[in-house]
Amino acid sequence: MFVDETTIKLIAGKGGDGCTSFRREKYIPMGGPDGGNGGKGGDIIFEVDKGLKTLVDLRYRKIIKADKGVNGKGSTKNGANASDIVIKVPEGTTIYNADNGLILADLLQDHEQVIIAHGGRGGRGNKAFATNNEPAPKFSELGCPGEEIIVKCELKVLADIGLIGMPSVGKSTILSLISSAKPKIAAYHFTTLNPNLGVVNLKDNRSFVMADLPGLIEGANTGVGLGLKFLRHAMRTKILAHVIDMGSFEGRNPIDDYKIIRKEIDNYNEKLKKKKEIIIANKMDLPGSEENLSLFQKEFPHLKIYEISALNNQGLDTLLVDLADMLEEIPENEIYAKEDYESYVVYKFQNEKPYTIRRDNDVWLLEGEEIEKLFKMTRFNEDEAVLRFARKLKGMGVEEELERMGAKRGDEVQILDYIFEFKE
Repeated sequence: MFVDETTIKLIAGKGGDGCTSFRREKYIPMGGPDGGNGGKGGDIIFEVDKGLKTLVDLRYRKIIKADKGVNGKGSTKNGANASDIVIKVPEGTTIYNADNGLILADLLQDHEQVIIAHGGRGGRGNKAFATNNEPAPKFSELGCPGEEIIVKCELKVLADIGLIGMPSVGKSTILSLISSAKPKIAAYHFTTLNPNLGVVNLKDNRSFVMADLPGLIEGANTGVGLGLKFLRHAMRTKILAHVIDMGSFEGRNPIDDYKIIRKEIDNYNEKLKKKKEIIIANKMDLPGSEENLSLFQKEFPHLKIYEISALNNQGLDTLLVDLADMLEEIPENEIYAKEDYESYVVYKFQNEKPYTIRRDNDVWLLEGEEIEKLFKMTRFNEDEAVLRFARKLKGMGVEEELERMGAKRGDEVQILDYIFEFKE
């Protein structure tokens, strides 16, 4: 089964909890803190596997969760890090943040890896908090939660040349003649339901990859027929080879066919619109093909046209040599702009606090990634840990900001699903 897009929720592993422990040995009073740190939670990594051609393995995996790091122990024993999860995907897989549509990674090379969800760091044991002023801290940290993110994986096949055109114009036949690919061929529309790739080897030892892409129909750029599936895969190609049934075998007009396909390309994407294009005038063995070609050339004098007959295997050698020459002149180009990547978007807090406070009825809601992480890593059953949490909030200016906004002692303050009393 060919699957070229899927959505998955990723939950990286939580860090292991730190340990609150004190050294207790005979004849060694006041042995001091010896609680170890927790291990790091597992990352979720995407890796390219050249042998894969589809995302079908991910289709039914709606949630992928990595393991938690091992908790720290006494005697300064640190917990082990959790194993990472490696997800194999085909070349040409783009991974998006489903919440904002920005690109997290575009994976093109075999064995290329990227961490999409980072595991949380392990919580520190009480030994890590020991200082000259506080030689015996009676608290430790919980492990940091791992990142949670919903991603959309989208496959855009890697090909140098994309064969495009209306259904049943001969794209699959051409690919079967010039490569070892064995696409399904039949005399009905949409024989090709998925992209077929073939490696073309020339006599001069040059080679390139050609893709037979699903047939287009009018309205393809809005999702009609197989259009979006085709248009997505055409994005990585360097040259669009537009196959036209110049013999009008099914009674269609070659000029109208070209205009329809061209309109769909122009409406889909500006980068696809600007790709180099050639015309493959197929079925030149049929009666009336010469007259149709003459009218086509008059209508589109600027287009480079190659006359072939896939049925009789004529004209293909010249076409392939010219395509190889063109590819050598076309530089590698990125299909995404820098602004499409999440890593390019930099959030800076200028004269702003890294949290927000708002009032909801009688409760003050305190929100912010840093504060929520601190909250999740605090052991509220340890008095010293609670005092440390309060000091951290005060150091961030939370207490001062609450007072400025009109909060009174005794008011309720909520962080996530927990409510505290605002007091001295």
